[in-house]
Amino acid sequence: MAKADELFVYIGTYRDEMAARADYEIVKDLHAEGVVGSYDAAVITKDQNGKVHVNKDEMATRHGGWGGAAAGAVVGILFPPSIIATTLVGAAVGGVSGHLWRGLSRSDVKEFGDLIDEGQAALLIVGASTVLEAVNQAGLKAEKQVTKDVQNVSQKDVDQAIQEASKEAH
Repeated sequence: MAKADELFVYIGTYRDEMAARADYEIVKDLHAEGVVGSYDAAVITKDQNGKVHVNKDEMATRHGGWGGAAAGAVVGILFPPSIIATTLVGAAVGGVSGHLWRGLSRSDVKEFGDLIDEGQAALLIVGASTVLEAVNQAGLKAEKQVTKDVQNVSQKDVDQAIQEASKEAH
């Protein structure tokens, strides 16, 4: 069994953006009810031109505590910058990306990238294993899903990378 502080990445795919957003709302509700702690989540879509769009509710990311850095870091790992239509900026994204890149194998990254097909939507969640347990019990409606533990990276590591980036920005 995973430790509470260990991180995971979850990607579920959906027929359309509305279905992904419905599950995104479930995750936000779990947080509002105090069932889950720090997490970051986003709905990812690809347009007809192959551009990747990352859709976030900024209030939810503030509640998650990571300000979009964790989800942005995973998107930055999965896709080349040339196809990402959404701007993923900030030192926090870069710092978290480095931790996550070291914690995922190349085959994990390939599996995540292959899962997101053009014309579909995906829900991306990054969080502690306690979040994963709650998500599994919530019965999200993804057509396909992949979950991977991020090896040797903890919630504390992500928090520290974000704090360091925040200090550098000021």
